[in-house]
Amino acid sequence: MSKVMRAFSRGKAFIPFVTAGDPSLEKTEELICAMAEAGADLIEIGIPFSDPVAEGIVIQQADERALKNGVTTEKIFHMAGRVRRKTDVPLAFMTYFNPVFVYGAKKFTRRAAQCGVDALIVPDLPFEEKGELQPSCSTNGVDLISLIAPTSRERISVIAAEAQGFVYCVSSLGVTGVRDRFSPELREMVSLVRSAGHIPCAVGFGVSTPEQAADISSFADGVIVGSAVVRIVAKYGGNCVAPVAEYVRTMKAALK
Repeated sequence: MSKVMRAFSRGKAFIPFVTAGDPSLEKTEELICAMAEAGADLIEIGIPFSDPVAEGIVIQQADERALKNGVTTEKIFHMAGRVRRKTDVPLAFMTYFNPVFVYGAKKFTRRAAQCGVDALIVPDLPFEEKGELQPSCSTNGVDLISLIAPTSRERISVIAAEAQGFVYCVSSLGVTGVRDRFSPELREMVSLVRSAGHIPCAVGFGVSTPEQAADISSFADGVIVGSAVVRIVAKYGGNCVAPVAEYVRTMKAALK
């Protein structure tokens, strides 16, 4: 069992997301450690990109702030390495294929593993093209996370059968961002994943409140929250660590 899968072995998993370098890499490092202490079971680290097609305005703006701060992939690797020396919480990079391609897929996954990163999430990499990254991920012991969406339909069972770590279930069509309601097909999607094997299924895109987290965790194995966390970071800037940690504690408590 991979380290990522073990994150789901202690009950329902809470998975927060932060944009590396917003408001600074030093604060990102503090945030990750604080979120781990507050109960996060796995943490997504977003690598800023100039064209984040799956992201809503909140994370787009965070990417812009981070890039203006001079954040680079190499600096993020170094930051992840420092984090790994402080906490053993599972870490996942969330990035787009272009930054991986530019860096070099083999080199990228090797460096990620060296820095203690356990998984890679690439939302614009179609399942049919995962061969671009899967071999180098497998060689370096990094789980390549598969995503499914309401449009996946008959492909869900196939994707789930080959998935590693966990299946990232996209709650609804469109980009990331806080939502009031989710696709009525969500429960069926999770059920199809479960019928395909023993891989955990976590739901993301739009979850923001404890009530939503509790509802989703009643049928899914984990909840992923991005925009709501990034919004707190944007609001408090350099003083964001304490309010983010408190938010994580509240959300994690809702899953118990």
